[in-house]
Amino acid sequence: MPAVLTLNAGSSSLKAEVFGPGGARLWRGAVSEIGAAARLSSDEDDAPVAAPDHAAALSAVMTAAGVRLDGIEAAAHRIVHGGPGLTESTRLTPAVRAAVEAAAALAPLHNPPALAVIDALSALRPALPQVACFDTAFHATMPELARRYALPDRPETAGLRRYGFHGLSYASLVADLAGRLGRPLPRRLLACHLGNGASLCAIDGGRSVATTMGYSPLGGLTMGTRCGDIDGNAVLEIAARSDIATASRILNRESGLRGLAGDSDMRALEAAGTPAADFAMRHFIYWAVRQAGAMVAAMGGCDAIAFTGGIGENAPAIRAGIMDGLAYLGLAYDPGANAAGAMRLDRAGSALIACIHPADEEGWIAREAAAVLSPG
Repeated sequence: MPAVLTLNAGSSSLKAEVFGPGGARLWRGAVSEIGAAARLSSDEDDAPVAAPDHAAALSAVMTAAGVRLDGIEAAAHRIVHGGPGLTESTRLTPAVRAAVEAAAALAPLHNPPALAVIDALSALRPALPQVACFDTAFHATMPELARRYALPDRPETAGLRRYGFHGLSYASLVADLAGRLGRPLPRRLLACHLGNGASLCAIDGGRSVATTMGYSPLGGLTMGTRCGDIDGNAVLEIAARSDIATASRILNRESGLRGLAGDSDMRALEAAGTPAADFAMRHFIYWAVRQAGAMVAAMGGCDAIAFTGGIGENAPAIRAGIMDGLAYLGLAYDPGANAAGAMRLDRAGSALIACIHPADEEGWIAREAAAVLSPG
């Protein structure tokens, strides 16, 4: 495996990791609040940094990583949306960059920052190979029945379909879960990537057959600031009462847990002890359980459930609520193991395996880069 720099650009953040030959992690860091009171946090430091834009954030990361970047053979980027044409990780070329830019309208908070980082790195290290890894790619295996909205085939509806997201997390889970369990990958796996962004995926035989997010990361579950599923006419009504930009801001940045309880951080809600915080957490659990039923139906049953992501890995009460809601499937879990965050959560007699799997999108991105650059 070559030495790789992985880069994950958010709307106001940039996460970076350096992997040495063989996949060893050498360094990790992140710039937050880009364009405002930016800070760079790394293995060694946490301090303010001048980062008015993502290009400046990249320069700060490169400086902080320092000697660990010596010998880097490639950079690999998390790209949230690959559009309809980019369905596997690929080396960045002008044509691929143009396709990522064409898909920017589908992920306006993520693709443009990723492009800014790509362009900045190209200017700093023009000879360095770069690889694009797409969050949508894992879901390219969904059948047409799962992908297509019941819309007429017209110019006004062109490209409107379910894509699905968190694919890098799900691909990593599929690749590594069997080894962690010490047994073959369960055939019908309900994967729960729960964090500020949250989704479920029905994974049948290692392939995505359904997922809760759709055309954009807005759909599906209650999330940190996104509302999840909502009637289209309700969206039109919000836009009619304001404008499209305001409607987009409300739905993507001011809804979800924040809209219900004033805070998007599940840890803060757990500590708040207020009726609003309690309702927001129950709302999160209810919709996860309700949509889990749809994922199970898409697979014709369920053999295992895996929790990943910041909430999935670190919120025992949320996991317990979801597993309680899925008891009708024959799922029985050990409350002590759940409270302790153990890898296996199910207890003797459970019809389903239940487990926690640490998310490792960056590690998977590095592996994908290695596969692209050394396909043999």
